[in-house]
Amino acid sequence: MKSHGIGSQMFDTMTFTKIAASLCGALLVLLLGKWAAEELYHVDGHGEQAYAIDTGTDEGAEEVVEVAFADVYATADASKGAKAFRQCSACHKLEAGANGAGPYLYGVVGRTVETAEGFGYSGALNAVVDVWTPEHLNAFLENPRGYAPGTSMGYNGMKKIEDRANLIAYLDSIDD
Repeated sequence: MKSHGIGSQMFDTMTFTKIAASLCGALLVLLLGKWAAEELYHVDGHGEQAYAIDTGTDEGAEEVVEVAFADVYATADASKGAKAFRQCSACHKLEAGANGAGPYLYGVVGRTVETAEGFGYSGALNAVVDVWTPEHLNAFLENPRGYAPGTSMGYNGMKKIEDRANLIAYLDSIDD
């Protein structure tokens, strides 16, 4: 008959302590080995290139075709803008006077900035723009915090110009 008294609890605690110490020791050896390897094989650079071949082209620059917003907006599809509005619908409503976390967007195209009834604005937009024209909405939707520093809008922006044009066309189509 075995005794399961205080001695067996000490054995279990001691075994657990040995296992934990072994894991900690292995981690310490691993970290010290990593540090030693980084110190041994660290290279500060290769110096300047000895000879550069001039090919006549600039390899680092990509050719970006700049498209005018007015051209994209002229061919915008409001039905695609309705799909893009799903991102906005978390904070904005389309019914006049129905504010959410952001002001309502009914009639926003052509509306004077910061005039949605019942919404408390930060004041950052008045410093940048007076009326929400399609061009101003485009610039704001591309990068809200870059366009109007201090705005309380937490959206990071809509990168594709076509998506912004479609969204603005949709917002313009829902009011009178």
